[in-house]
Amino acid sequence: MSADATVLYDAPGPRARARNRLLAVAFVVVLAAIAIYVVTVLAANDQFTGEKWSPFVTWSTWTGYILPGLWRTLSAAAVSIVLSLILGAVLGIGRLSDHRWVRALAGLFVEVFRAIPVLILMVFTWFLFAIYGIFPSSALAFAAVVTGLTLYNASVMAEILRSGINSLPKGQTEASMALGLRKSQMMRIVLLPQAITAMMPALISQMVVALKDSALGYIIGYSEVVRSGLLSASRYGNYIPALIVVAVIMILINFGLSTFATALERRLRQGRRSSAPPADPEATELAASENLPTGR
Repeated sequence: MSADATVLYDAPGPRARARNRLLAVAFVVVLAAIAIYVVTVLAANDQFTGEKWSPFVTWSTWTGYILPGLWRTLSAAAVSIVLSLILGAVLGIGRLSDHRWVRALAGLFVEVFRAIPVLILMVFTWFLFAIYGIFPSSALAFAAVVTGLTLYNASVMAEILRSGINSLPKGQTEASMALGLRKSQMMRIVLLPQAITAMMPALISQMVVALKDSALGYIIGYSEVVRSGLLSASRYGNYIPALIVVAVIMILINFGLSTFATALERRLRQGRRSSAPPADPEATELAASENLPTGR
């Protein structure tokens, strides 16, 4: 086995690396050919003319359509992410509870709402809120989008946190119990901070999913950024440029969120290493002297 082998697979040899490079080059060439073909077809249909793109160089298009839709997208995603983290932490800890009925209720909630598509949750809650008048009509679509995103993403985040806690070494739990910490103190002080740090990439990727799934709100009349882009396109007759602009905006937001997650994870890991107590020089020297050979 190669010295660079991982737990899952052996490191590729010279032939495998050469083959992988060839496959990567071939994939890039095919992808570039497809992109050139698409651009050529769009250009032949006058989708890149100045008339199609001119609305996006006027401030009224942004203030009337794009920016309000972007604000509604970000607000729905932000509220649902915060609620999902809170509910997901409660459910994740509940699935690790010492009480069987708590584990059963938390597991039932997670399994049910993780299996239901987000769009169905949004439509169902929209009808539920509308029939019983729980929210005013002006906030009905926003409440339905946030509720659907929260229920689904909280169930997924609960499983992420549960797996993160279970992946920690058993010594963490044993040391906490030896110090006399209660179960709630052990979760809050010892286990949850380490699990969140370890599962940060998965949590951020789920936040990106919540941000993208907010676009499903257009089905129930929520004017998020995609719907706002389509409304502007229906006025100016430039659907392809409008969708391209919306796609670029979403890519930039998701890329920024992923970059922030990577930086935050690195900072948390460095903070944990720097907060570790320094080794005692005298104890280190004594341990080294005890391990020296006696010459017998």
